[in-house]
Formats: sequence, structure tokens, C-alpha cells
Amino acid sequence: MLDDLFIRLDQLVPGSSVFLKLEGLNPAGSVKLKTAVALVTAAEESGLRFPRTHLIESTSGNLGVALAMVCAAKGYPLTLVTDPNATVRTRRLMAVLGAEVVVIETRDAHGGFLQSRIDYIGERLRADPDLHWLNQYANPAGPQAHRDRTGRAVVEGIGRLDYAFIGAGTTGTLMGCAEYLRRHSPATRIVAVDAVGSVTFGGPAARRHLPGLGTSRRPEILDTKNIDEVVLISEADSVEMCRTLARERGLLLGGSTGTVLCAVQDAAKKIPEGSVVVAISPDFGDRYLETIYDDAWVADRWPDVVGH
Repeated sequence: MLDDLFIRLDQLVPGSSVFLKLEGLNPAGSVKLKTAVALVTAAEESGLRFPRTHLIESTSGNLGVALAMVCAAKGYPLTLVTDPNATVRTRRLMAVLGAEVVVIETRDAHGGFLQSRIDYIGERLRADPDLHWLNQYANPAGPQAHRDRTGRAVVEGIGRLDYAFIGAGTTGTLMGCAEYLRRHSPATRIVAVDAVGSVTFGGPAARRHLPGLGTSRRPEILDTKNIDEVVLISEADSVEMCRTLARERGLLLGGSTGTVLCAVQDAAKKIPEGSVVVAISPDFGDRYLETIYDDAWVADRWPDVVGH
């Protein structure tokens, strides 16, 4: 896994240094490979018998691809429970890698799909004693992986670090990085970036279209003690940022990255000149060609974004 790849986007905060940490070059195409390896390793170390044990997990996309890769390599049966917001390409990748893919189309009480996916997993667990839920939402192995790898790589790769902007989905990356930064770079201001409509930090629920950031159910692993600020970004702004960077900078980035970079840009006036800023890019945009980068798909949801 690659931990030390950064590109510069100083134009987002004039007068300061902005580093974007690229996780899309990991073998699974996203930061979630670290989470997947950690979750499966924790299951192995818990004493479960493989390959008799059948693993199951809820995913909006990237973790599912990463888990499918890991389980294919190990010969472990895997079921991935996702929803219509996961792109068709991502769902096909999970299936090609050998996972059973279940798409849940019933929305939960907050208008999302997460609780509905988890309810389905509960039904499967009650019916199959050999089924084991990895549970990225409560499993401490995920944050630990990002504390030991992602957070460490940021500090060792950049050195002095004034601001860290990290997206909040399941919050494993955020929690792990925040813990490492608090211990080893205590002066760093840690900014959690979430999507408008997510309930993770107590905001009102609203329908969302992009996978990755945001939840309709607060993850158990979330602990806000190491977070200095929470910023919410609209999905329309996230999509516009992605499309602008593709058109003007030649960068094809995923929706979560667009969200995080919107937060960086919005904070630019408050960031003192000469600061060092790091943002985490979870994945590239090649999995979103039929959504974020498709004019018709975007126009159907945010007409004002197309043509900008």
C-alpha cells in the first residue's frame, strides 16, 4: 500500500502550502484498503474459523471493493450489502472479485439507506450462525489502521502541519488520523468535513446522492474529542469542485475529495498566510464517470452545476 503520495494545490489557499494526500493509487483504488485489511485481520485474530466463516459487511462502495480483493486473495466467502447510491461500476467490481452483492433499495427513517442495510445484515445473522459481521461502524480495528498508517504518513511526509481537513464517512479515517495528530502534532487544527444532509454530527437528515461521506446513522466509533471543527458542504458544491478540477487542473477525483477541497477553499480567508494545510483524498474519479462526471446525471440533480 502506498502512503506517501502528495500533490500541491496551493491555489486553494493563496499564500499557504496545500498538500493533497492521494489514496487512490492504493491497489484497491482507495483509502479503504487499509480498513479492509484491518477488519479481516481482526476477524482472523478473534478465533473465527476460515473459510467456514462467511463474512458480511455494509458498504457504500470503496470498502466493498477493498474487502472483495482481500477476501478473494484469502479464499473467504463475502457478502457486501450496498444501496443504489453506489455506482454501477463499483457494484460490478465487487461482484467480479467474487463477492455476493446485495442492493438495498428501502430508505431508512432518515432518508438514507444505512440503517436499512444494517437491518438486512441483522436478518442474515439471525438466519446463519456461520455469518460474521465485520461492522466497520463499531470495530476499533478501522481507526487503528488509519492511526498507524494514514495519520503517521501525513506527519512523517509533511512535518509541520497547521491544518488537517479529513472527510467523515464511517469516520474510521478521521478518527485514526485525529488520534495520531493529537499525539504527534498537537498544534494541528483538525477539521472534519461532512456532507449536508448527514446526521453524523447531529445535523438534520436530508436525501443525499453521493456515496462516501455522510451517514444516516451516527457511527459508534465516532468520538469528537480530537476534532476542532466540523464543516458541512453541499453535494452540489462537491460535484462542482470535482468537475472544475478535472477541467482546469487535469485531476479526476472522487466526490469525497471534492467535498474536502471545498472545505479547504471555504476556509482560505481564515487560514493565516504561510500555513501548511493537508487534505485527504480517499479515491480518484474513475468510478464516478457515470455520475459526478456525467452531464445528464448531474443536471437531473443540480441543474446549475452543469455548464460551470
